[in-house]
This record gives sequence, C-alpha cells and structure tokens, in this order.
Amino acid sequence: MDYYAIGQRIRRFRRAANLSQEQLAEQIGISVTHMSHIETGNTKLSLPVFVEIAKVLSVQTDSLLNDTPELNKTTAKQEISELLEKCSIKEIYILTDMVKSLKMSMDRYL
Repeated sequence: MDYYAIGQRIRRFRRAANLSQEQLAEQIGISVTHMSHIETGNTKLSLPVFVEIAKVLSVQTDSLLNDTPELNKTTAKQEISELLEKCSIKEIYILTDMVKSLKMSMDRYL
C-alpha cells in the first residue's frame, strides 16, 4: 500500500474542495498534525478515518486509493445529466460540439 500516493490524492481532493488541512482535520475529528502526516504518507491511516475523509471530501474511496478509479457509467451519465440541467440551450449545443470533437480525437489517438 502506497500511503504517500494516497496522501497526495487526499491533498489534491482537499485543495479542490477549498479546504485547509485544519478545516478537514476538524471535520473528521483528528489533529492537524495527524492530517499532515496522512497527506505526507508518514502515518498509516485507519479505515474509519479514511472513510470519513472520503465522506467529507465527497469522493469515492476508490478515487483516494487509485489514480484511475473504475468508472460507473450510470453514475457518470447521471452526473453529466445533472450538469446539463443547469445549462442554457446555447451552452448545451457548445458542450455537445466539444464532446463530439474530444471523442473524435480520442478515437484517433488512443
């Protein structure tokens, strides 16, 4: 188990959530020092703390354990649908064109 890599992923998701180490530590009930040690891989984190971190950061535990979590197509489609609900018709057309272009490039180069 690569605790350093896990810690770095936790740090990345924490920053994306605009949380400081202090804020995350407080929300999960651990010391700031312990949170720092988790992010640097200097300590092994317990399963309850790991699960609580994922919960607070609103990420699946797989995303913290692996760089490339297995994608659940149904969940992805639902997330995209929810994002599109917030878009204007014009934005939906633009996004559709962008996705088509991206897919063509992926088919060509991957």
